[in-house]
Amino acid sequence: MVTSFTVTSYSCYRDGVVSTSTLSIHWIKPDLHEEQWEFSLHPAKQEFYRRHAIGWDQIVAAFGHGYLEPYPRSDRIRGIPVALSYHTYGEYSTWLARAKRGYRKNYTKMEEALQHSGSLTMKAPIILARHGEALLFSGYRRLCLAWNYGMVPYVWLVSLPEET
Repeated sequence: MVTSFTVTSYSCYRDGVVSTSTLSIHWIKPDLHEEQWEFSLHPAKQEFYRRHAIGWDQIVAAFGHGYLEPYPRSDRIRGIPVALSYHTYGEYSTWLARAKRGYRKNYTKMEEALQHSGSLTMKAPIILARHGEALLFSGYRRLCLAWNYGMVPYVWLVSLPEET
């Protein structure tokens, strides 16, 4: 499934408006196994997994039932609060200032590719939801790229079933 959004920036002149650029991102289903580090080793996310008794096998089992969902710049998706979704520009700036050089460098590469080609195809960020709470599991850079260019990104939203 591919979803795209096009953002056009405009320059205003006395005689009218001129379109100066068109950028788009096509969102596709991500590969969960490429993101396993986010479950196994990401320190900021471990508390969410423990609190909701989430195991890797549960994520794998539910992943195929996920779907692409628009995620406008917010700390909520479908009314559910999303942990670790630093959505305000201030939070983004603070987080980026603390990020390792490699993180910033990778973001810059994505940004330059978008500006150069005008269009990118990217794997959607992943959000896990359970018990009325959600977690940005992976894809913060991809979210920020879209948000910073005024686009509404799509995420792969995975609802984890209640534990049995």
